[in-house]
Amino acid sequence: MAAIFRIIPFFLLGIVMFYFPQEVVRAAADGLSLWWRYVLPALLPFFILSELLLASGFVHFMGVLVEPLMRPIFRLPGQASFVVAMSYTSGIPIGAVLTTRLREKKLLTRVEGERLLAFTCNPSPGFMFGAVASSMLLRPELGIVLVGSVYLGNLLVGILFRFYRSSESINYPPSSPSLRKAFQELQDAQRQDPRPFAQQLGDAVRQGINTLLLVGGFIVFFSVLVNLLESIHVTQILGSLLSRLTGGLITIQAVSTLMTAFLETTLGCRSVIDTFSSLHLQIGFLAAALGWGGLSSFAQVASFTSTTDLRLLPFVVGRGLHMIFALVLSQIILSLMKFPVFALQLKPGPFSLMETWRLSSWFFCATMLIFLGLSFWMRAFFSRK
Repeated sequence: MAAIFRIIPFFLLGIVMFYFPQEVVRAAADGLSLWWRYVLPALLPFFILSELLLASGFVHFMGVLVEPLMRPIFRLPGQASFVVAMSYTSGIPIGAVLTTRLREKKLLTRVEGERLLAFTCNPSPGFMFGAVASSMLLRPELGIVLVGSVYLGNLLVGILFRFYRSSESINYPPSSPSLRKAFQELQDAQRQDPRPFAQQLGDAVRQGINTLLLVGGFIVFFSVLVNLLESIHVTQILGSLLSRLTGGLITIQAVSTLMTAFLETTLGCRSVIDTFSSLHLQIGFLAAALGWGGLSSFAQVASFTSTTDLRLLPFVVGRGLHMIFALVLSQIILSLMKFPVFALQLKPGPFSLMETWRLSSWFFCATMLIFLGLSFWMRAFFSRK
């Protein structure tokens, strides 16, 4: 009987797809365009780079140097800093991909992997600046508010999750960043992976393309799903019910918009901008949608972690906390800042490939340098005591 109930939703979805073929084709084309314009250029170079850095031993090298920072703040090994930096650089789902890789290599325990997964699911800076702030809002300077609230909220989630299953964590002795030990780890990692560079590069390109094709499939599927729910008026019906329950406090259109954001972030961001006219509401709900990530990103993360023993519930809790933190922080930052804040020299409209890569590269370098600087500062601070 349970097997039949598992078939029914897909059977009904198939019927609806055959009944609305034009909507399916249009939604699939929109999802494919989104993948081609924003996701592919933002992720592919960094997917390939991350595979090469893992194979070269760079992650092990940086792990030793950043260990004194990651252990006390996030209760994670130093190698996790690379995942955090990459998630700030390239966005969803690279955090889940790299966390899975580290777990498979036994560089993370199960609890550490779940801890890391909870706060490494971010939209990329290029997406927030280029797609949302510049293309949708036509206000590039507002990207500072979105990036600031989303990334600060994410760090708060990471700090909170250091207490997740703390009784199961191993208490490591305090360490200091040692260049000698870091180079030793680098050499050990390179000896464990004897593949020539040409093979490493080919494997990295192949793995990156396969992963991106999977991501593109999820984006297209959820784009079709959201549009079909609107076509059969499911969102309108739920919106009408909730509007009546709240005495008209929440409009039908607002509920429909929030449901779209709940399912798929990009479509939800567009809907938020079209529905709400107040800048504070727009920024607040955009930050919340970006922090939540949408069920589309949940499905992506679940597909990557399914080969490991990592549980999805901590990730879901982390997304809920991130959504709340991003919403609150966006209102605080928006109230404190005046625009234009900086001479960003950004024009409304989508970012070019070079602009996306340049912005993501700056974020990666800045994040790693900040982690490295804080690690050495903590060593110097505690050594004086």
